[in-house]
Amino acid sequence: MNNAVKQPQNVLVLGGTSDIGRAIVDALVTPALRRVVLAVRDPQRAADQVAGWSFGDAEVVTVGFDATAVDTHEAVIADVAERYGDLDVVIQAFGQLGELGLDDPLAAAKLAEVNYVGAVSSGLAVAARLRAQGHGTLVVLSSVAGVRTRASNFVYGSTKAGQDAFATGLGHALANTGARVLTVRPGFVRSAMTAGMDDAPFSCDPADVGEAVAAGIRRGRSVVWVPGVLQVVFGLLRYAPGFLWRRLDR
Repeated sequence: MNNAVKQPQNVLVLGGTSDIGRAIVDALVTPALRRVVLAVRDPQRAADQVAGWSFGDAEVVTVGFDATAVDTHEAVIADVAERYGDLDVVIQAFGQLGELGLDDPLAAAKLAEVNYVGAVSSGLAVAARLRAQGHGTLVVLSSVAGVRTRASNFVYGSTKAGQDAFATGLGHALANTGARVLTVRPGFVRSAMTAGMDDAPFSCDPADVGEAVAAGIRRGRSVVWVPGVLQVVFGLLRYAPGFLWRRLDR
C-alpha cells in the first residue's frame, strides 16, 4: 500500500525488461519502495539481464508473464498480489514495434495480439485487483503513433490507438473506485526497441518518460505526453488534411 505521503511500496512491471518500464521505476524510487516485481516471459532467461538492476533498497523479484497467454493473466495478477501484497503501481510496459504494411496479415494479427489484446486482458485483470484494494494506479504505455496513424506504420499505430482508447475508457470506468489509470503518450523514445532507427522530431530518452510518469502519478493525471509539447503538436496535426498528413510521413 502507498505510504502516508502516497509513495508506492509495491510496483509491478508487466514486460519487466522494458527500458521504459525500468526508467519509470527508477523515477518512483523513494525510501518507501519495498518491492519491484518484474513480470517477464521467461524468468530464467531474463535473470542475467536484470541481475544488476537495483531500485534503491527495494527487493527485486521476477515472475512469469506472457502478454499473449490471456487465459493466465488473472491468475498472474492474483498470485503476485497474494504473495507480495497490494499493488500500488502496475506498469503495462510490454509491446512490439513491427513496421508492417499491406503484405503480412499474419504478422499484423500477431502484433495486435500482443499490443492490444494482451493490453486489454491484463489491464482488466489489474483493474479488478486495484478496484478490490480501493487504490492503485495502472500505467499504460501508449504512443503518439496511435493519435493519428501514418501509412508507414499504420498497423502498429492502430494497435496503439486501440490500447489508448481502452486505457482512457478504463480510467473513466474506474472513477470513484480509488483505482486510477495513467495513459502515457510518448513520441520516439531512444530505447532497445528503436535501436538503429533515426531519431524523429521531439525524440526523448526512457528517463524522460520515467520522470513524466512519476510526476503524473503524483499529480493525479489521467494522461501525460512525453515531451509535453507533443500535446500541442498533435492537437494541430490531428486536423491536418489527408494529403498534407501523407506528405509529412515521407
